[in-house]
Amino acid sequence: MCGIVGYIGGSEAATVLLPALRRLEYRGYDSAGIATVNGNGLETRKAVGKIAELEAQVAASPPHGHAGVAHTRWATHGRPNVVNAHPHVDCQLRLAVVHNGIIENYRELRKHLAAQGHRFRSETDTEVIAHLIEHHRTNGLFDAVHRATKDLRGAYALACLSAEDPDTLIVVRRGSSPLVIGHGDHEAFVASDIPALLGRTRDMVVLDDGEIAIVKRGGMTIRTLEGSEVQRAPIRIPWDGDAAERGGYAHFMLKEIFEQPEAVANTVRDHLDFERRQIQIDELGMSDLDMIGLIRLSFVACGTAMHAALIGK
Repeated sequence: MCGIVGYIGGSEAATVLLPALRRLEYRGYDSAGIATVNGNGLETRKAVGKIAELEAQVAASPPHGHAGVAHTRWATHGRPNVVNAHPHVDCQLRLAVVHNGIIENYRELRKHLAAQGHRFRSETDTEVIAHLIEHHRTNGLFDAVHRATKDLRGAYALACLSAEDPDTLIVVRRGSSPLVIGHGDHEAFVASDIPALLGRTRDMVVLDDGEIAIVKRGGMTIRTLEGSEVQRAPIRIPWDGDAAERGGYAHFMLKEIFEQPEAVANTVRDHLDFERRQIQIDELGMSDLDMIGLIRLSFVACGTAMHAALIGK
């Protein structure tokens, strides 16, 4: 499952974001990346494999800036490579987006945006979000992100950073993908799970489904996607680091059991073509004509994976 972290404050953002990503390693990933913004614009670093690969890049060529976002990706749309790794940027390299979840209508949006002159670099659905925000950018970052959400279909969480608004993060939650926001001493943090922020703050606000937040060093403003302002007090997280990685569950097995519905939904969703109302399994390498002639599909497994195969059957 992908991981999101974000930071605005007095420290170099990379020194905060990379340790936060480390605390999300248990979620699984195949690539990682970071974007920071400073007086010279946007800087990005990406790597395939473990976070250690990204850390080596950052050590060799540190991205500067006191605001940034970072991400660990588990590939869905597009292979695990540097181009498809998050963060994704717009045509002008002025804003960066990190995203968890699935954009169901990304093909339709990509086609429309390409016709408008937007240049795509990756195979991901996430890059569509960056270009869509750029497309709507006429009246500030919040307005552009808010308008973009009206065009997006799916369950997702996202964080957006712009060179034009270096002291602001915009975050959105729609559907099951979680997002939490924390504040320290003149600094703010964003993450897709609580463990990423422990060690920096224990006071956090959890975004509800259908909410968008403007995050700054001194506080946050939360609104529903329909425009109503939301008042919500932070909650104090009492867990230690180990308990936080278990999400409050007594042990990891219990956590995995209760996360199964979300895991199954995330796995299956990428193989559903909502526009054509079809199941799509590109990994089989079969044409539509081949699929028509398909009369038998075998699931091969052993151990507990056998039960997953039976569910698939």
